[in-house]
Amino acid sequence: MKYCAFLRGVNVNGTSMKMAEVSKVFSVAGMKEVSTVLATGNVLFSSDLKTSELKVILEKVLSDHFNYEAFLFLKTEKEIAEIIQNNPFQKSEDFHIYVFVGSENIENVLLEEFKKSDHSANEKGEIASGNFYWQVQKGQTLDSSFGKILGKKVLKNQLTSRNLNTLEKISSKFKSIL
Repeated sequence: MKYCAFLRGVNVNGTSMKMAEVSKVFSVAGMKEVSTVLATGNVLFSSDLKTSELKVILEKVLSDHFNYEAFLFLKTEKEIAEIIQNNPFQKSEDFHIYVFVGSENIENVLLEEFKKSDHSANEKGEIASGNFYWQVQKGQTLDSSFGKILGKKVLKNQLTSRNLNTLEKISSKFKSIL
């Protein structure tokens, strides 16, 4: 099966990770056809192991190798295609669209956090097909009170986010290399 591992906390808070080294760690752990997309912790690979087994193995080898508490979230090639297809927002040059991936039911937690946050009139949050999508005007991501949710320590092992454009690059790379 083809997977993408979305790593959390790459190159922040003193954790420096070169993607070539991350790829090597995945390969040594038995993953096949390892490749990365961008330098933000998106690792494509194939494996016959179950998702639950992969998560445990990969978090341990990353934690041991890079000496930090690794958190990652796995999606299959098919799941990534569905996330892209189910985007509820119109793409626009004026907005970023982020998708949050993480633990089960995290989309409902995020929707509640979004409803409680102060957000601009053009800022939107919505669940579609079990995923939480966030639309925010370009240049406002870090200023948004909802955008600061990623910094909440209580959520660090439960989610990560990616720009929809990144997911589209991942989907394209799946097709070209694996």
